[in-house]
Amino acid sequence: MPLIEHLRELRNRLAKGVLAILAVTIVALVYSQDLMQFITQSVPKCGPGQTSDGGNCAIVSFNTLMAPFSVTIQLSLTAGLVVSSPIWLYQLWAFVAPGLHRNEKKYTYAFVGAAVPLFAMGAYLAYMILPVSVKVLISLTPEGSANILSLGDVLDFTLRMVLVFGLAFELPLVLVMLNLTGVLSGKTMVKWWRGVIMGVFVFGAVITPTTDPVGMLALSGPIVVLYFLAVGFSLLNDKRRRRNNPDAALDDDEASDLDLTPEPLGHEVEPVSAARMLPEQSGTKGPKQLNGYDDIT
Repeated sequence: MPLIEHLRELRNRLAKGVLAILAVTIVALVYSQDLMQFITQSVPKCGPGQTSDGGNCAIVSFNTLMAPFSVTIQLSLTAGLVVSSPIWLYQLWAFVAPGLHRNEKKYTYAFVGAAVPLFAMGAYLAYMILPVSVKVLISLTPEGSANILSLGDVLDFTLRMVLVFGLAFELPLVLVMLNLTGVLSGKTMVKWWRGVIMGVFVFGAVITPTTDPVGMLALSGPIVVLYFLAVGFSLLNDKRRRRNNPDAALDDDEASDLDLTPEPLGHEVEPVSAARMLPEQSGTKGPKQLNGYDDIT
């Protein structure tokens, strides 16, 4: 299509995606109170007649006059983006797909089909660990101090945990895609396993603010297992690639091995007729030189 037609199609698909987000956001505004209760479930809230002192409980509040409105809009818009993601992601894919080759489409389908469940697993794990993390953080409050939490801060902390856990579960998939494109080999991943395991456990200890090892193991353990699954897949893929193309593992400036062993002829040698002689050399018994040479050369 001409450039104007491409821009018109992009405008139409963006409009469809925005309308889907707005429609879900309006529905989320209607149920905003229920969404707030769902977000604040991880916070040990103080009951009727209970006072926050130290780390026993917390009070969820709004700190400014505009906070209830802004937090409601932020929460509803976040729900609209998440719930309507299949629609606007499909519009984006429908715009890009005509320019891709068949193999590129196949890899894209495989990537999306694996990325969505992995991100959902990480998000669900974050939501399960979130109450423990909040309880540990609140327990650090000294005696005589009250925990008054802003709902906006609780929402930001929840979204940050969900995004970090979800993206962390995408690490093995990224390694597999790098191996499929030839950027990273399975042998290199095997060499990195000690550093990767150390980095994953340090990351799990930092991102989960619990003092016990349960939270760290809950995040680091699945990522390590997924990493070794990615290593196994990469090794098998490298083996298949070498079988189909022995020179696939060579660098761009590295020469391939050439087999210079002569092959057997497999049949008798045919006789070759003697070269013709010049008239001056014919009729002589022995070789006669002509200008210092014995033959026609």
